[in-house]
Amino acid sequence: MKRQWAIITGIIIVLIIAIFAVINVDPVEVNYLFGRAEWPLVLVIISSVLMGGLITGSAAMYKLHKQKQEIKRLKNRLQSHDESWSEQENEVASGKEEEEEELPGGRVARKRMKSK
Repeated sequence: MKRQWAIITGIIIVLIIAIFAVINVDPVEVNYLFGRAEWPLVLVIISSVLMGGLITGSAAMYKLHKQKQEIKRLKNRLQSHDESWSEQENEVASGKEEEEEELPGGRVARKRMKSK
């Protein structure tokens, strides 16, 4: 349902821009860095909207790509933590124990002891 509302909203926005552009058909002077040209305002409006959409879409795709990379990195990190956790569980299950010794500053040192 959310996607349908997004499509409907997009269509409404496109229609508003198209109506606005068609109403403004007067020629306007466009200044470039290297010269000037006279274009119909409708083309200036439509090209501005398209360029804005391309820039916004490119920025969104870049952000999405970065998020996918971060998700992949975090999944790999989680998998390595799960593997080390499984190894520790196996050590405990096989009878190996750890002895804790309190160090100055509230830190704890762990010493592994061999199975009994």
